[in-house]
Amino acid sequence: MKTIAVGTKNEAKIAAVRAVFGETDDRIIPLEVPSGVSAQPLSDEETRRGAIERAKRALEAAEADIGIGLEGGVMNIDGQWWLCNWGALVDRNGVTVAAGGARLALPPEIGTGLETGRELGELMEEYTGRRNIRTKEGAVGVFTNGRIDRAAMFSHIVALLAGQYEFFCQNGPFTV
Repeated sequence: MKTIAVGTKNEAKIAAVRAVFGETDDRIIPLEVPSGVSAQPLSDEETRRGAIERAKRALEAAEADIGIGLEGGVMNIDGQWWLCNWGALVDRNGVTVAAGGARLALPPEIGTGLETGRELGELMEEYTGRRNIRTKEGAVGVFTNGRIDRAAMFSHIVALLAGQYEFFCQNGPFTV
């Protein structure tokens, strides 16, 4: 059983790692580590970089076998703001894999707030009148009417990471 350092203390993200790896809490080490990107990543590229940095920094900070970083962000395509999310997994042998997840259009009023420099979590609290959305259902939970919550969205990414990692451990190293 591998020990997993997760570059966050966000419960939705930790639940995603737990759901995929089936590890007990003593095998998962949640750590607050910097992403190396802005507090609100504004592109797929920046969100991906943040996930990779969190994974690397979590692995460096803990006595773990692998590090996982999960990062939520937004991106603008042709004037429309979209939710985006990425994950990365690194190990001590230099293997690094990454995967992106669901994309979801955001309402114009959310986009307007993003353009003024505000973070999605803050905007979602204002939009819904509820607190701590980023640690619970997330924007994805709100805008899918509860069909997919943030933990489920990130579980999909963690499953992609785990599958890639298993494949490349069996078939030769690969680094993104």
